[in-house]
Amino acid sequence: MNKKILIIGQKGFIGSNIFKFFKKKKLKVFSLSFESFINDYKKNIKEFDIIVNCSSNKKFIENKYQIRNDNDLIIAKKIIHSKTKLVMLSTRKIYQAKFNIGELDKKKPKCNYSKNKLISEISVQKILSNRVLILRISNIIGFQNKNKRKLHKTFLDIFFEMVQRGFVYKNKKIYKDFISIKKFNEIVLELIKTNSFGAYNVSLGKKIYINQLVTWLNFYNSKKINFLNPENSFNNDNFTLNNRKLMRKIKIKNNVKELKIECLRISKYFFTKK
Repeated sequence: MNKKILIIGQKGFIGSNIFKFFKKKKLKVFSLSFESFINDYKKNIKEFDIIVNCSSNKKFIENKYQIRNDNDLIIAKKIIHSKTKLVMLSTRKIYQAKFNIGELDKKKPKCNYSKNKLISEISVQKILSNRVLILRISNIIGFQNKNKRKLHKTFLDIFFEMVQRGFVYKNKKIYKDFISIKKFNEIVLELIKTNSFGAYNVSLGKKIYINQLVTWLNFYNSKKINFLNPENSFNNDNFTLNNRKLMRKIKIKNNVKELKIECLRISKYFFTKK
């Protein structure tokens, strides 16, 4: 593939992982901060075929929607008259939580971040049409360098913080959808190769019970830990994303075994690295 790809926001968890993965695949991949791209966007538009925006900012995540905080829309407006395509990272939180959510299912964002992402999706699609690929992502499991930029906590952050305090929540009834960062990277690459556009759910597409996930992540922990049932107020919005549209498009392997292997690898690294 001869396309030149720009990763905006390479200092974050997803951006840094995509960048490394594309480098290993010997693709023509480069990285810039959001600010650097905007400061010289006329040159950057001509230079790159695809922009993968992994950048965001705290105001967009925490506050009510304002255009000036919407990095995706700002980028879209800059590339509107070019042939450059945009890959936009969105979230499963735009949906009403339930089992087997499809791309056309009801949207019911609850937090400012998910409300803002839905507004951004609609605005960017109006501007770029078939030049935008929107990835509605479930929970991503993968290593994160402590030195990398972090705007919000991931499931792993919360898990290991609790482990260090000597307890973890386990509940047989709570399930969510997950995907490993390795599989996520593969999916992004395949979607780019196939010139995909529009919105895709990016997930394993299966129920992963928190009970099960915690067991995998705690596998190499030699210290005694207390397992507690969460209180009724605990966030238990069970969901899975229907990923059939995605799998029909790229036709790659995506199963629970791979997620388990990734969790065990993380557990081994975290609990035996000393």
